[in-house]
Amino acid sequence: MIERELTVRNKAGIHTRPASMIVRTASKFESEVFLRRDRYEINAKSVIGVMTLAAEQGATLMLVVEGDDEDDAADALEDLFENGFGEEI
Repeated sequence: MIERELTVRNKAGIHTRPASMIVRTASKFESEVFLRRDRYEINAKSVIGVMTLAAEQGATLMLVVEGDDEDDAADALEDLFENGFGEEI
């Protein structure tokens, strides 16, 4: 199992477009992928789940990935966050 702390860097936070990018990326992998914020843990392969996090710029989320391709999945998702989902940082 891999756990990584991720920070939302883009100015608009996780709105519909970044949420769908997270889901599309997570869904490419066999591993189970979860995001935690405070007391909530959601399946990162669910757009509704990701949207319920209401993560604004500067929010810190914990990425939890478990499975055969966990390293690749964690790296791909970390890259999305680091690049601000292709939006203004």
